[in-house]
Amino acid sequence: MTNKTYSPRKQDVKRKWLIVDAAGTPVGRVAAEVAAILRGKHKAIFAPHVDTGDHVIVINAAKLTLTSNKATKTMIYRHSGYPGGLKAQRAGDALATRPQEALRRAVKGMLPHNRLGRDMLRKLKVYRGADHPHEAQRPEPRPLKKQTGDKNG
Repeated sequence: MTNKTYSPRKQDVKRKWLIVDAAGTPVGRVAAEVAAILRGKHKAIFAPHVDTGDHVIVINAAKLTLTSNKATKTMIYRHSGYPGGLKAQRAGDALATRPQEALRRAVKGMLPHNRLGRDMLRKLKVYRGADHPHEAQRPEPRPLKKQTGDKNG
């Protein structure tokens, strides 16, 4: 009997569309679960060098929360590329003005930092409210995992 390592091919990957309701959930918890789905870690055919993940639609991004005092203490930075071009913004302000971008950045940080990660990030769609234009893909609802040992509920 020979044991061969299975490596998924492009034609082996069956992609589904999943919809996640982010209302009232901390940004990091949503981002961690969405990143795992985009990578395909929930599938038996997962391989770290192949994009086996599903498409994810996140709705109600405007209702995301931040735990503890991250809204005032945590800063989000970006740079224009020019001298003196560093821009800083509080995480709470970023979440209030552009919640889609705040969640997208959190998910991006949890994906591989290469071509594969950029391909995975393209499968993420984030919407501020409950409406989205992807009804034709028939997305399946994906409830977020209940955290054990959570003090806040």
